[in-house]
Amino acid sequence: MLSLALLGFLPLTALASGQPAAPVSASDRTAASGADPVGADATARVRYGWPLAPPHPVLRPFQPPTTPYGPGHRGVDLGGQAGEPVLAAGDGVIIYAGRLVDRSLVSIEHFGGLRTTYEPIAPVVKVGQRVRRGQLIGHLQPGHPGCPIGSPSPSAVPSARPSPSAGGAPAAHDGAPACLHWGAHRGIVYLDPLRLVSAGTVRLLPWRQEDPP
Repeated sequence: MLSLALLGFLPLTALASGQPAAPVSASDRTAASGADPVGADATARVRYGWPLAPPHPVLRPFQPPTTPYGPGHRGVDLGGQAGEPVLAAGDGVIIYAGRLVDRSLVSIEHFGGLRTTYEPIAPVVKVGQRVRRGQLIGHLQPGHPGCPIGSPSPSAVPSARPSPSAGGAPAAHDGAPACLHWGAHRGIVYLDPLRLVSAGTVRLLPWRQEDPP
């Protein structure tokens, strides 16, 4: 996905869009060299959680690209409802919040240079703001091109999911099925975000190979 690929080189795109850019850390350079980006050091001091309230069915799994610009699925698509709260997966600093190419997204830098991305969402945070795990960062928007068409609406699954309009979410499209594309990377190395959370309750749903990345 082009927007996430561009986030791997955020200093250039941020300057073009007027957004402040975070400096490239030593951990980013290590990741770019091919070192294992997710290990004990990367997550030992940070607890991560899901960016959506339960249920959060995985509609499309992570498929790592073989090259930085090669084909693949650079994250996971989680089923949700338009307008519902999107939460920070872990403590960190907002390094991007706004439009990039053709969608709105938020990017958070965590301990060790790990970055998580959330799209498409309407941000309620600003660049430079510190956030905590579980803190509201925006509201889910419809229109993600990788969202499987015809997938069952998460609203059909009994849950304790809060009302999509809670917390001042935009009223337009509230409650309509939507997908959150949740990504993670260090430098130019993309990671499976499900490795950041317990996989014990992960529920994979079918997706079609011809769906766009």
